[in-house]
Amino acid sequence: MSIQRHGTTRRYSDSVVHQGTVYLVEVAPDTGLDAGGQTAAMLASVDRLLAQAGSDRRHLLMATLYLADMADYDAMNAVWDDWLPAGCAPARACVQARLAKPEYRVEIALTAAVVQS
Repeated sequence: MSIQRHGTTRRYSDSVVHQGTVYLVEVAPDTGLDAGGQTAAMLASVDRLLAQAGSDRRHLLMATLYLADMADYDAMNAVWDDWLPAGCAPARACVQARLAKPEYRVEIALTAAVVQS
């Protein structure tokens, strides 16, 4: 039963793959952007991490989105809706939370099925 970790630091891994499932959490790499911009940048990073783990956005299972302010809900959803392929919506929750840095507007935790080895 192997566990693969990618981008591992002392505190976290960018993604973890175990028994055909990939787990990842991502924040925007550029905190100078508004919520829509942070969401777009974050999802581009998610695409890279999913590909590295052998998955893609069509194989999402669960998403939890954290917003620093629910006033950003529509801006985040506009980007999310454009990014997500039709018919591939995962189970999803969206909550307001105090994020690790005040500059973060959005954070996402995802699980996805691995589809290639």
